[in-house]
Amino acid sequence: MGYTADPRVDDCIGKLPDWQQRICQQVRELVHAADPEVVETIKRSVQPYFVLDGNICALLATKDHVNVFLYDGGIVPDPDGIVTAGHDNKTGRQIAIYAGDPINAKALKQMLRQIIANNRAGGWRKLKK
Repeated sequence: MGYTADPRVDDCIGKLPDWQQRICQQVRELVHAADPEVVETIKRSVQPYFVLDGNICALLATKDHVNVFLYDGGIVPDPDGIVTAGHDNKTGRQIAIYAGDPINAKALKQMLRQIIANNRAGGWRKLKK
């Protein structure tokens, strides 16, 4: 682990079923691998967020899947088709990952890197204009 873990994120993930813990931990590792300056935190009292010059993504475990919310304004390309919902959303999209689903790590990491680059360039709201 080459990043500073927020113990609140550890606690949140640790309360999940094993299969959701594995998904959340894999996404967590990918976000930090996308840029070593990413910071993790808890927002809305219970939701792990990853930020760097703005929101990058958030995790939300539901009964049968984990949602990865991407804060990209819908402007980051998705050539591999990993986005599962929110295609017309004006602020972000999501990737739903179910038990046993493989995570397309290469595609997700590329999207995360682009979101971070966009954040550093002023954020998707500025870039979308």
